[in-house]
Amino acid sequence: MGCRIRQVLSWLLLLGAIVLSILLGMGFLNPPSAAAAIRQIEEAPGQRVYQSRQSLKDQHGRPWQAIAFKRLRPDGQTSVALRLVGFPGVIAIDRTQPLKLTNSVGQVFTAADASEKVFADAAHPEPHIGQYDLQPLLAQLKPELPLEIDLPTVDGQFVKLSIPPSLIQEWQAVASAQ
Repeated sequence: MGCRIRQVLSWLLLLGAIVLSILLGMGFLNPPSAAAAIRQIEEAPGQRVYQSRQSLKDQHGRPWQAIAFKRLRPDGQTSVALRLVGFPGVIAIDRTQPLKLTNSVGQVFTAADASEKVFADAAHPEPHIGQYDLQPLLAQLKPELPLEIDLPTVDGQFVKLSIPPSLIQEWQAVASAQ
């Protein structure tokens, strides 16, 4: 009787090991880590752009596109910026104020507005698009700490966007791209 119970338990353990190995092989129990979605674009001969695009939702559930990019010009100059794009007609960004980034331990960073570089007609900028200079502060950001972005609006309010650590790592990878 005891031998039969051991035999059944052995079969159950073997079956469990097979099922476990199948699940691990298919990635169910250990999902693959998210790969950085960094694109490289050649804008002109000798001028490349590396960019990361991510969709985010603000505190009201409205969609935003966060585009971090590094532009390498033929003369060797580089710039790293963050472009935030909201839904047209819903938000008007206050470009007279910097972007505020606060990490989970309370450190505050600011990014200067660089939106004038976005629009062909600077006299009529799109109110739902803002661009900010990330280059001076990216090295100070700790990739393991999430951020909250406060984007100022012309009505005196702030759009709040939560930035996960994986996205900060992606932005830093864009900044270090060659």
